[in-house]
Amino acid sequence: MKSYVIRFTPKQRIEHVSVMTLFLVLALTGLPQKFFEASWAQGIISLLGGIDRVRWIHRLAGILFTLFTAAHLGVISALVVTGRAAMSLVPNRQDFLDAIQQISYYLGMSDAPAKFDKFDYKQKFEYWGLVLGAVIVISTGLVLLFPILATRFLPGEIVPAAKLAHGNEGL
Repeated sequence: MKSYVIRFTPKQRIEHVSVMTLFLVLALTGLPQKFFEASWAQGIISLLGGIDRVRWIHRLAGILFTLFTAAHLGVISALVVTGRAAMSLVPNRQDFLDAIQQISYYLGMSDAPAKFDKFDYKQKFEYWGLVLGAVIVISTGLVLLFPILATRFLPGEIVPAAKLAHGNEGL
């Protein structure tokens, strides 16, 4: 009989699949908008029913992605505050020591690789990169979705800056 380590609950697996699906939809609809002059982008836009439909799908997927991200961060925060979850994805001193140990092992300067907890330093780095990237695309996406509202509170230059940041972070 094989032994398995269960890292994620069924709910967490559904959340991951949902976010990955939304990411693919956002990429499929966002990249052709960013590179609209390319023939492949025009082909995708035509295949999806035209630019208006592509923009509508992209915005709907963006709103769903925003809701999933807010729910994820809210649930994680509530679990940590109530003591039902540890802050196991927050980098700590041991992660830096593990990285040094692992690099030493890769370079042949150590006989043993680092031993990791539930999440290693690379997974923590990836998680926080995704969270911060999500914050950037969500906030800039909201500025692009509501430019008049955004410029009521922020300088007018925020819209072109948001467009640049949104496209580059999405890419």
